[in-house]
Amino acid sequence: MPIDRETFTATDHIVLAVRDIEEGISNWRDRLGMPLSHRADLDDAGVRQAFFSLQDGTFIELIAPMSDSSPLADLLARRGEGIHVLALRVDDLDSTVARLQDEGVRLSGVGTPQVFVHPSESNGVLVQLWPEDRPHRWRDEPEPDDAGHRG
Repeated sequence: MPIDRETFTATDHIVLAVRDIEEGISNWRDRLGMPLSHRADLDDAGVRQAFFSLQDGTFIELIAPMSDSSPLADLLARRGEGIHVLALRVDDLDSTVARLQDEGVRLSGVGTPQVFVHPSESNGVLVQLWPEDRPHRWRDEPEPDDAGHRG
């Protein structure tokens, strides 16, 4: 069954890989004038993040490796800085995955909430399928309290 135009409803966010998070923030906030919305460190993934919200509800996310041993550092050494992920909103993750699989599209993460179209299928760009109703931890969920529980 071919994909219909309503399967992909909008761009959700774009993730840019950068070597240095402070330099990336300086470029996007200070030079380009975009407001910094949030920062986070994901120790388990070995990355630092910075988020820049746009008026239409989309955002740009910068990610930088926390150390030279981070898998992201390897990616940056091979490919350089630039677009790492294009996250597209989908109306229904399961039906979108089924339709793409029927078309023979190579996917990763099937069966998990993190499903991606392999870059070989999308002109070198890693495409994430983002369900319209999925929240963003940094923006849509309450901050954890001192005990680490989310409100």
